[in-house]
Amino acid sequence: MAVSRIVKVALLASLAPLSGASSSSSAANPIRKVVTMLQAMQTKVTEEGEKSQELYEKFMCYCKSSTGDLSTSIQAAEDKIGELGPDIQGSEEKKLKTEEELKSDQEEREAAKTAMGESTALRATEQGVYEKFMAESGTNLAALNKAITAVEKGMAGGFLQTRSASVLKAFLSSSKDVMDTDRQELLAFLSAKEGDEYAPQSGEITGILKTIKDEMFAEEQETMATEA
Repeated sequence: MAVSRIVKVALLASLAPLSGASSSSSAANPIRKVVTMLQAMQTKVTEEGEKSQELYEKFMCYCKSSTGDLSTSIQAAEDKIGELGPDIQGSEEKKLKTEEELKSDQEEREAAKTAMGESTALRATEQGVYEKFMAESGTNLAALNKAITAVEKGMAGGFLQTRSASVLKAFLSSSKDVMDTDRQELLAFLSAKEGDEYAPQSGEITGILKTIKDEMFAEEQETMATEA
C-alpha cells in the first residue's frame, strides 16, 4: 500500500511540468523519471530491509546465546546446590558432634573439679588425723620414757606427781591396744599416793612400760612411712 502511494505521488510529480511546456521543447521522458525514482526507492527499501533482517538475525542470535548461557548458569547452580546438600548436612552433623564433645568435656571438667575438691577435703582431713596422732604419740612416748627412767632410778614417787603421770594415766585409760591386765597394773602404779613405797618385782612395771613404748614407737614409724 505504501509503495502504491509513493508511485502515484511520483507520477503526479513527473506529469506536473507537462502542463506548462510544449511536447517539442520537453527533452526529458516522464516515464523514465518515474522508473528511475522507483528504482532508487526500491534500492533504498531493499537496503533498509537487509539492515532490518541483519539486526533481527543478530537479535535472535543474541537471544539464543543469552538463553543458552542462562540455561547453563541455571544448570550449574542446580548442580552446585546438589553438591552442597551433602556438605551442608555433613557440616550440621559435625557441628552437633562438636557440641556434644564440648558438652562432654565440660562435664568431665566439672567432675574433675568436684573430685579434686573432695580429694583436697579428704587430704585435709587425713592430714589433720595424722598430725593429731603424731602429736598424741609424741606426748605419750615422752611420758613413757619419763616413767621408765623414774622407775629404773627408784624415783617413781616423784614421777607420780608430774603432768607426765597424768598423761600416761589418760592414755592407758583410753587405749584399746593395751592388755587389760597390764592396764590394771599400770593404773594401780600410777594411782599410788606420794610416800608409798614401790618395789618393782623383777622389773615387771618397767617391762610393761617398755613393751608399750616399743609398740607405740613402731606404730609411729609405720604411720610416718605411710604418710610419706
